[in-house]
Amino acid sequence: MKVRETSLITSFLDALVSERGASANTIDAYARDLESYVAFLGSRGGALKAGADDVRAYLAACGAEGLKASSLARRLSAIRQLHKFLYAEGFRRDDPTLAIEGPRRARPLPKVLTVNDVDRLIATASEGLNAAERPFRDRLAAARTACLIELIYGSGLRVSEALSLPAAAARSKEAFLRVKGKGGRERLAPISERARSAIIAYRALLAETGAAASPWLFPADSASGHMTRQAFARDLKMAAAAAGLPAARVSPHVLRHAFASHLVQNGADLRVVQDLLGHADISTTQIYTHVLDERAKAMVRDLHPMNDEDAD
Repeated sequence: MKVRETSLITSFLDALVSERGASANTIDAYARDLESYVAFLGSRGGALKAGADDVRAYLAACGAEGLKASSLARRLSAIRQLHKFLYAEGFRRDDPTLAIEGPRRARPLPKVLTVNDVDRLIATASEGLNAAERPFRDRLAAARTACLIELIYGSGLRVSEALSLPAAAARSKEAFLRVKGKGGRERLAPISERARSAIIAYRALLAETGAAASPWLFPADSASGHMTRQAFARDLKMAAAAAGLPAARVSPHVLRHAFASHLVQNGADLRVVQDLLGHADISTTQIYTHVLDERAKAMVRDLHPMNDEDAD
């Protein structure tokens, strides 16, 4: 990679961090994709001279290597953002990606749990909470799992948002939690009385451990100081198996999907759901319209006179 292009890409990545609050994982992914792109352009004049045909040739080469549509779309996104930056900063007079169409890919519908599924999951996770015959460590783990399920399903939190809640979360009587989401954006998420009760029960057991005070609601011996996503995903799948639910259908993100799907199913406005989920773009939330589609089909099936078996 040429020295000037290396410097420009570094400036671009720095801008992603400072202006958009991009995470370390996002920066690493962009850096790898752009390194691959610039290496391909080595004999074509580099990113400062690349045209639309060069971008198409790169994507075609990636496709020939067997990259999936989702990976190609991610690489094209990184390339688009780079060229947009180069144009905005005056390093180029044009943006060669404007005429590039992204790879077509079907957006998978989210896995959805029913309300009964979630109730079984919470009930199963809570079973060991008050079982005096169980070791204290198991009771604490059960209370923590039940608490996190209530928070993610009841408030629509991302798993990272739930796990990084401060120790003082929900101590006041306010009906909302202050949550820091993607890009450092803050929002208010509703907290149900069930979730508040679960936090109180969990916090009471946590206090019995006598552990040193932690700034986190879910402290753990990890680099971050709080429980990791992997640890909670493991505990959640164990609870799912105990509840008789297929573990493959249950994950922290599926709980968040259930929160949104059940709201839409019961008539919530999509814009309200967008705000509750912390989505920056309504197009991300529109995946939940599949619930409306299914409800519309059911209404036609059950209510339209042409579908009346007794109709003349």
